[in-house]
Amino acid sequence: MKVGVHRLSMAHPGDVSGLERLLRDGTIDPATVVASIGKTEGNGGANDFTRALATLQVSTALGSALRVSPEEAAERVALVWSGGCEGVLSPHMTVFTRSPSDTGSGDGRLAVSVQRTRHFLPEEVGRMAEVTAVAQAVLRAMDNLSVAVDDVHYVQVKGPLLTPAGIADAASRGADTVTTDPNRSKAYARGATALGVAIGLGEAQAEQVTEDTIAADMGVYSSVASTSAGGELTNCEVIVFANSPRASGPYRIGHAVLRDAVDVAGVREALDSAGLKCGGDLSPAEQSRIMAVFAKAEAPLGGSLRGYRTTMLSDADINYERHARAAVGAVIASLTGDPRIFVSGGTEHQAPPGHAPIAAIVRVDD
Repeated sequence: MKVGVHRLSMAHPGDVSGLERLLRDGTIDPATVVASIGKTEGNGGANDFTRALATLQVSTALGSALRVSPEEAAERVALVWSGGCEGVLSPHMTVFTRSPSDTGSGDGRLAVSVQRTRHFLPEEVGRMAEVTAVAQAVLRAMDNLSVAVDDVHYVQVKGPLLTPAGIADAASRGADTVTTDPNRSKAYARGATALGVAIGLGEAQAEQVTEDTIAADMGVYSSVASTSAGGELTNCEVIVFANSPRASGPYRIGHAVLRDAVDVAGVREALDSAGLKCGGDLSPAEQSRIMAVFAKAEAPLGGSLRGYRTTMLSDADINYERHARAAVGAVIASLTGDPRIFVSGGTEHQAPPGHAPIAAIVRVDD
């Protein structure tokens, strides 16, 4: 397998001109596109329409190139969007292609597998049904890539959250949802899918996880899961990134854990893990080798950062996720020199409490 990585800037949530240009000039074969992960300038909340708009535009562009309907294109390609480009974060998408190759590198290169779960009823969102389905999807992906747990460096999951319509539908059938607050449902949805990753990778045992664990016992977690929830889908899209000796191509992926929102050493550790050694500042040539960075952002426990009070958890005007995304994005961009960074808020069961996962894709061959 050979994986391609294309990071494209976006002028607005519906801007797919960069993708259309690469499809038009033959740089990207539409038949090889397997996933796109991107940031939009929406609010990241339950009512963030920009994710659905971006999904529609990308699926329309791919459908046109493939000569299929947008709906068929969306079924073929995982389209993951996170709203919120606070601070210096720049709206963008990273498009991944996967094509066959005759031989692998032997030393492990970037490999990707996309798996989908079944569709969930509203009363299943944020509950064990999601945990189990995502765990099974992770296992299928590892089998597809022929990799071991240690080869996996990043698992991106996008799943559904609860909408007012979904909550009303469940109630009409006498079913209870995990919460009746759409925005609160994000925590349960992100937590359930992260726990699924943890079980699939053996970071947690299935018997450790019950409905009472989800979004409550943060001592159970995955160190490589990055999960988001939105109202634009009803199933989960699970994208597993690993380094496989069966893969060819110039890229490797690595990961680390950010100990807090200003942990630049953790950013360097992720780049080191991917194959870009950086003891200090990076030269422009080194920065150009960084193809993508994916991170989660979290407020410091108790609101105190390295002993100093912050207002992240007490600000009534700006949600803590938006504070955290802006801070983490600035720290990463200060090292990479490129603000097109995927930073997603909310770390339920993603790294230890107060910490956050980070992954980087680096070009190791010219």
